Amino acid sequence: MSGLFQGVRILDFTRFFAGPFGSHQFALQDADVIKVEPPEGEDQRRFQSTPEWVARNMAPAFASVNVNKRSLTLDLRKPEARQIIERLVADADVVWENFRPGVMERLGFGYDALKKINPRLIYCAVSGFGQDGPERGTAAFDGKIQAMTGLMTMTGNPEDGPMRTGIPICDLIGGLSGAFAVSAALYRRSVTGEGEFLDVSMVESTLNVLTQQVSEVTMAGIVAQQYGNLSVTRKVTADRFACGGGYLMLAILLEKQYVRLMETIGRADTLSDPRFADWQSRSDHAGDLRAIIEGAMREGTPEAWAAKLTAADVPCSVILSIDETLQHPQVQARGFLQTVPSEHGPMTFAGPGFRTAKGPGQITRAPVAAGADNDDILTEAGFSPDEISAFRSAGAL
Repeated sequence: MSGLFQGVRILDFTRFFAGPFGSHQFALQDADVIKVEPPEGEDQRRFQSTPEWVARNMAPAFASVNVNKRSLTLDLRKPEARQIIERLVADADVVWENFRPGVMERLGFGYDALKKINPRLIYCAVSGFGQDGPERGTAAFDGKIQAMTGLMTMTGNPEDGPMRTGIPICDLIGGLSGAFAVSAALYRRSVTGEGEFLDVSMVESTLNVLTQQVSEVTMAGIVAQQYGNLSVTRKVTADRFACGGGYLMLAILLEKQYVRLMETIGRADTLSDPRFADWQSRSDHAGDLRAIIEGAMREGTPEAWAAKLTAADVPCSVILSIDETLQHPQVQARGFLQTVPSEHGPMTFAGPGFRTAKGPGQITRAPVAAGADNDDILTEAGFSPDEISAFRSAGAL
């Protein structure tokens, strides 16, 4: 199957997650993504992992967002790099970078310089705070953005203090925001023929995702707080509950679901209890209601209760670890995981989050060693073997 972005060429100067996760979405859909990295390879190749994978310059964190990409190593400080980049930009659809604002301009590869070579170029610049404002030049990593956007003050339990999420969520949000921006710009260019500069801020991308919490502040003066595992709806039955031998996550938000819950756990008598007459009353007596639910589910495993409640159409789930999730029948049935050969043996990766009527985007190539595609890419760009050899001798590759 041809991917949705087949024929789109991206020069990808991004590093870590905020940029690569965005271009990764295009690589999953058949775009020709050329990853430009320093001669020693991107730092994330050596991120903390098992010694075996670090020694291979192929840490899973790096590999996870660099499938289907080609690798070109360049020392951007060398004058030869300018010659190579200018040649590649002429035929590129997108340049994507996530340096601090001003870095690419100082290197001579900013949007104003590159659009003179290719007026149809779409240039996506992902940064922590955007291209202007008092923080524009400040270093930004996921933890800092989580702290600055209020996310840590609404994650975890109050007694534990502010807490970051278990994944680099702001990096990933910034990547997806960049992917949407590039997709929109490609569509607009198909109508107008014009290129575009895209200024993607990780802070603003995260606040965009926190749209409910932003509106609660601006409209009602409500400041989101830490509620542990409780849903943002604050409904007491959308929370983690103890049961025999473990925990069960309930996600009950509707009245009919609440009724089915109480009937299924054998406590239909509480449906006439005035303490639990409506959602406000249930919140006012949350401790009492929790005790009733957990008392009823004391006998029986999480798996048994999940099966029984699901059969009654009550939203709930056993709490799984990521390795257990990957073995879940639903994940297996959809063929979400994709395995490809590599020089290190078979490698298995997460597939795309959506599929078309013809199926999902395909992972056809494992991540490669830094610079593995240098000769092919430069030959395609019209450089001769002697020129390529000269680039290598000059330390540009």
